[in-house]
Amino acid sequence: MRHLINASICLVVTLFLTLPASAFETRATSAFVIDQTTGTVLLNKNADKMLPPASMSKLMTLYIAFEAVRDGRLSLDEKLPVSQHAMSYGGSTMFLDTTDRISVEDLIRGIIVLSGNDACAVIAEALSPNGTEAGFARFMTQRAQQLGMTNSTFSNSNGWPQAGHRMSMRDLALLANRLITDFPNFYPLFSEREFKFDGRAPQNTRNRNPLLSLDIGADGLKTGHTSEAGYGLVGSALQRGRRVIFVISGFQSARARAEEAESIVNWAFRQFAVKPVAKAGTAVASAEVWMGRDQNVPLVPLKDVSMLMPVTSQGDVVAEVIYNGPITAPIAKDQKIAELVITPPGLPETRIPLVAGNDVPAGGFMSRVGTVAQLLITQMNEPPAAPEASGEQGS
Repeated sequence: MRHLINASICLVVTLFLTLPASAFETRATSAFVIDQTTGTVLLNKNADKMLPPASMSKLMTLYIAFEAVRDGRLSLDEKLPVSQHAMSYGGSTMFLDTTDRISVEDLIRGIIVLSGNDACAVIAEALSPNGTEAGFARFMTQRAQQLGMTNSTFSNSNGWPQAGHRMSMRDLALLANRLITDFPNFYPLFSEREFKFDGRAPQNTRNRNPLLSLDIGADGLKTGHTSEAGYGLVGSALQRGRRVIFVISGFQSARARAEEAESIVNWAFRQFAVKPVAKAGTAVASAEVWMGRDQNVPLVPLKDVSMLMPVTSQGDVVAEVIYNGPITAPIAKDQKIAELVITPPGLPETRIPLVAGNDVPAGGFMSRVGTVAQLLITQMNEPPAAPEASGEQGS
């Protein structure tokens, strides 16, 4: 017997024309690219693999420092002491020593622009639950988990090569997005190209981000390099109201990293565009109604819907409207009763809630009698089901 109540119904509708953009063949060993404005993932290559992040992990130290300033546990003009441990770091540094007391603002700029390993350790010891960088690293891991960064563990504050210090490219993109959205007052620091701290290191005054001077909307965030990790970059760019965030890792040279980063930005903005999908209050389909005054109810989005789509417009995109129905009356206007599921070529699916476009009151007595009668007639006209074989043979 066929049951008409609570059946899953799928309607297929054609919304607009488009063809997939060419996939980007990245040379990175691991990469993740997301359109921040729409949340659309444009590229995923080994994005959940835990890898050594090098100095890109300094973004986590910065996030915690920004939280501390926001919450009043640090002030930008507060001056912090430099320990022997912080001073002992090599690599990229601010050349701090134990006689220094450095303002939080200078330390933050030293981390962002100069990639100071020593500056990270100073911040870490100031905010550590037990006053040590190791204790701060454990807190970094805990805070990362709270932020949804499930493939990140930290052994230090700055990305210095150390066992267990790992992040995924997706986690780094998530962190970049949080820095941009949670701390818009601090984010402009990431586009600062030069920081001459106290005249101590004339060879280390320039921001290593190769995109900042290219006039392509790039405004952050952090490079990284160790012999184990290769050359990597967490980047972001804004063009015509659209923001793209990308993370790449595993390059053999700074030049290869710079070329790939620029290519990714150009590809993301040139090959995709935000296009209208549906207007608020305009029906994209209708759903069957059970025991109502009307036999159907229009399905509409509550607000205008736009999606990121490949720019070429030559083929059909087919979307599905899914709901459990027929839907029993009464139905209230704006009641959520369906979903519009769209999967653009080469991109992940998007689910858009659909609501009832108008009220549908319960039908009167005769309407309900007619609905039940129609159901009974349909069931009576169905061919009888074939008997199931018992599996036994007669003798």
